[in-house]
Amino acid sequence: MTVTNDLTWRRLAEAEGFLTLGMPNKALAIMNARANWSSMPFEANLLAGLAHRELQDFHTAIDHLEKASKFQPSNADVALALGWCYKRTNRLAQAIDSLTRSVLANQGEPLLHYNLACYWSLAGNVSKAVEHLKSALRLQPEMVHMVAAETDFDSIRTDPVFQALIHLESGDQSHINQPNKRTRRGK
Repeated sequence: MTVTNDLTWRRLAEAEGFLTLGMPNKALAIMNARANWSSMPFEANLLAGLAHRELQDFHTAIDHLEKASKFQPSNADVALALGWCYKRTNRLAQAIDSLTRSVLANQGEPLLHYNLACYWSLAGNVSKAVEHLKSALRLQPEMVHMVAAETDFDSIRTDPVFQALIHLESGDQSHINQPNKRTRRGK
């Protein structure tokens, strides 16, 4: 956010600071004290959406985030927050749509690919989940360490294609070049 003497921007920065400190109620109090944020509708709706998400008021968060998305349709932060909220309100198809649109505009954002892989996994589409997880790991290889604890991958964790990707990306190649017991010569 730009540093300025403009009171409106300073109030928004103050609200953002409280949100960063884990105080979403205080951030919303500042936001609600000002009736008109017309000079910065994207920023105000994004911040309000993020605050409501923190409070687990996902439906209100979605209202604000969808408004923010109208101003910046390909914004990665908006897409991630919308996906998070859609998932938690059982709107998985909308979570996938939101992140898919953002990935098209932000191919280099590993977190978009990672979350999209999670949502495709929850939808039961192994090939799409692996495709986006592969993209995320190509962009940020250390993300492989997040996969083990990610419950969104539980439904596809035993799939051979998923396992091969994880073993390959983690550097575990113990399953590669192992002699096949049926073809091993000897006694």
